[in-house]
Amino acid sequence: MVIFWLLVALLGPLLAPHGVGAIVADDSFAPMTVQFPLGSDYLGRDVLSRILYGARYTVGLALAAALLASTAGTALGLFATVSGRWIDETLSRLLDALTCIPSKIFALVMVAGFGSSVPLLILTAALSYLPGAYRIARSLAVNLNMMEYVEVARARGEGRAQIACFEILPNMIHPMLADFGLRFVFVVLLLSGLSFLGLGVQPPAADLGSLVRENISGLADGSPAVIMPALAIATLTIGVNLLIDSLPGRTRRLTQGALR
Repeated sequence: MVIFWLLVALLGPLLAPHGVGAIVADDSFAPMTVQFPLGSDYLGRDVLSRILYGARYTVGLALAAALLASTAGTALGLFATVSGRWIDETLSRLLDALTCIPSKIFALVMVAGFGSSVPLLILTAALSYLPGAYRIARSLAVNLNMMEYVEVARARGEGRAQIACFEILPNMIHPMLADFGLRFVFVVLLLSGLSFLGLGVQPPAADLGSLVRENISGLADGSPAVIMPALAIATLTIGVNLLIDSLPGRTRRLTQGALR
């Protein structure tokens, strides 16, 4: 499922039978036919084409935001671990303060203050989930920093940057990859929720959350225009969760590190 949605995000616009905004059907909320495999939306646009275009925004934005949050969180976690106590405490308390703000409330404030745009959505989602990635990375790094091979490297005179990059980071990369998958799912749901509220990707572009919102009036009739984008979000998030669960031992190590 993950590979399928990655291919859709990469090749979807090339495979779409119609333009993203082309009105091609005579009826709104038309049923599934050979000409329109997923029916039409409230304006008579092809739902299949809209999903193929919208998946690029959903997957692309979530991937960029999750990568930014995980990378920054891991870097800050390593920096806090190998630095002095005061830097560790200060950085941890600042990010704890950011954790106190619910992600959706923080996103609503950012969008209301600066307007909705693709870079802002990526930055907002990344900042929302940066503290969680930092806490996981710091927890893993603190445990590894007490290992004997790290003490040996420190005794050899290696600097803090060398210890962080060559001794600690390689041994925490697998749990952080599992955490990256979780961040990706969280970001997909956050951005879809913002788009459902009309604060995400703005027309004429659309992501999967926008497709659900704009066709919500067809829900009473069971229109494919509202059901199919919702199923797309569900299969994407479930696929990523299954992928994370299939990584042998990684989720277990991630959980144990977080508990410590």
